[in-house]
Amino acid sequence: MIIYALPVSEGILAISPMPGAGGDLPGDVAHVTEWRPAMVITLVTEAELQAAGVGLLGTQVQDHGTRWVHLPIPDFGTPPEGMRARWPEVSAQVLRALAGGGRVLVHCRGGCGRSGMVALRLMIEAGEAPDEALARLRHLRPCAVETEAQMDWAMQAPRGAALFLRHMD
Repeated sequence: MIIYALPVSEGILAISPMPGAGGDLPGDVAHVTEWRPAMVITLVTEAELQAAGVGLLGTQVQDHGTRWVHLPIPDFGTPPEGMRARWPEVSAQVLRALAGGGRVLVHCRGGCGRSGMVALRLMIEAGEAPDEALARLRHLRPCAVETEAQMDWAMQAPRGAALFLRHMD
């Protein structure tokens, strides 16, 4: 499993394919643990977790002391209403972790569309210019953000939300 990481704010934001999707969940969880993320965000649906045989991914990540957040998005989709309602809270946690020098890993099934969409939105919310953030992300992972709808959701990010959060602390 490859982790595609780039500096964002004062921390590291990364995207990857789903740990365990290649058949080695313990090895992939160990690899993620060695990378030392403050948080792992899983974007696949429960059905995708079960189909890949990694239904215990969240438990295993948490057992290694990492915060796990499950925000299921259908493949090639954008966040459903339930996730959109949770997004401000999750985004604030991610931006705080990054501003404090932490690492955050975002994954979907292949580490492209959904992961890229969420990573791009977080980069913009952290204060990066949208076009520059997209270029940086796609330089690292050319398949990041696969559909126009995903691009639209990512680009709707309020730019510089991290600056607002710093003033709230």
